[in-house]
Amino acid sequence: MAVDPEFVEHVLDLFLGLGPLRTGRMFSGVAVYAEEDAMFAMISSSQTVYMKSDAATLPAFEAAGAEPFTYTRSSGERQVTSLMSLPESAMDDASEALDWARLSMGPARAAAAKKRAEKARKAARKAAKA
Repeated sequence: MAVDPEFVEHVLDLFLGLGPLRTGRMFSGVAVYAEEDAMFAMISSSQTVYMKSDAATLPAFEAAGAEPFTYTRSSGERQVTSLMSLPESAMDDASEALDWARLSMGPARAAAAKKRAEKARKAARKAAKA
């Protein structure tokens, strides 16, 4: 099931205060990026918005009643606590949604930096072999 384009637009409107945003495919949903490559949110095909989280931000999400992204594999259900649901109250409150987005930017920046470093290491190894 694809993500409703109108829902994607609504979510992007909620996060406008972060500056320029872009989207990309992620699983059967849509990834939302700020600052070029910092993926701070994901919109699932079930129209749930998940925010990037880490050990430092997880308690705030849990206190707000957020749930982790969950999917099923042949080995059973898996929970991904690095993606926590946007609290329902923020879905109609751009100010609150923006607060959650700003909280998610720390983990998103860290993940983007790690990904860039890994790409650089791979490129360096490839260049060394050439």
